[in-house]
Amino acid sequence: MANTDDKPLKITLEDLERVSVQQEPQSVARGGLAAGVARQYGNVADQPGTPEFAETEKGSIFLQGWFYLGTAGLIGALLGWAIAEPFFKDGPERSPTNLIFVLLMVPLVLTFLCLAFSIAESISERSLSKALQRGALSLPVGLALSFGSMVAGGIVFSIGRQICVEFGIVTEKNPAFWLARGLAWMVFASAAGIVYGLVDRSFKKGKFGVLGAVIGGGLGGMLFDPIAILTQRGGPSRAIGFGLIGLATGVAIGIVESALKDRWLYVAAGPLAGKQFILYKPITVIGSSQQCDIYLFKDTSILPQHGSIEMRGGQATLHALGPIQVSGQPTKHRVLTSGDLIQIGRYAFHFRERHRN
Repeated sequence: MANTDDKPLKITLEDLERVSVQQEPQSVARGGLAAGVARQYGNVADQPGTPEFAETEKGSIFLQGWFYLGTAGLIGALLGWAIAEPFFKDGPERSPTNLIFVLLMVPLVLTFLCLAFSIAESISERSLSKALQRGALSLPVGLALSFGSMVAGGIVFSIGRQICVEFGIVTEKNPAFWLARGLAWMVFASAAGIVYGLVDRSFKKGKFGVLGAVIGGGLGGMLFDPIAILTQRGGPSRAIGFGLIGLATGVAIGIVESALKDRWLYVAAGPLAGKQFILYKPITVIGSSQQCDIYLFKDTSILPQHGSIEMRGGQATLHALGPIQVSGQPTKHRVLTSGDLIQIGRYAFHFRERHRN
């Protein structure tokens, strides 16, 4: 029996506005979220323009250590050769006129290698002030160490050549002779590795520099005589030989540093994107001053000393003096873990550390 008291149901626009519909989560099979997982659409409290992550920019090859150190080594060696070459006369290596080769050319090549490696990183960071300071220090120290390493390397070469003579090897076309020269250049090039660490006041950097210089110098030195044979000696052969030694030494230093580093910052965004800063020092200062260990330019929001990273007890601790975010959160003091994203102005860094078993 129908209810005669029933009245027509009326729905107004105000009633519709008060209705809220709860959207069911999509299943994983349909490409949505798993059951029971709430879908979030954002928060009005989010701060616009403050991303929680930075997109990694493509880095330039010019900021790779092996590239700018290799280029610096090539240029430095050629400069040393160009200054000394006018004094060299082709003939027997032991002739009096060619004593200049031993007493001038090798030390000059080594001195300019020391200079080139010392300023290469500062130039890649566009810090002219730091490059000038390091260059002023590397020249006298490099010159002194170059003459010292020349004496030590000369002794090694003399012993190696004497051993070759004992076995009846008297020609430079024999690979045993190339090995003797390569061993001598291992000693010669070590001076450049020492100065590389000294100008940055880092024993560890110097240790990596010496190891790389020994490897690169040895390889380049072993190829010196084969190049002379192929090019029929003369100035061009020496230019190619010394240039190759400088190139190999720089590339080797860059590769050794990258392979053996423990903790470092990789620049993910900003003018230096693609460069890595290896954390050698107990305290690494970051800021817009060229005197900082990590110099950040072209950003007026960055303070002259914006922050620092302190290495203590196997941990890296970030101390902020200006606005810094770590993984999207404002930070004053924080112990860093591998994978943390550090944002300073327009720059973004990935902190990395090597885990040892």
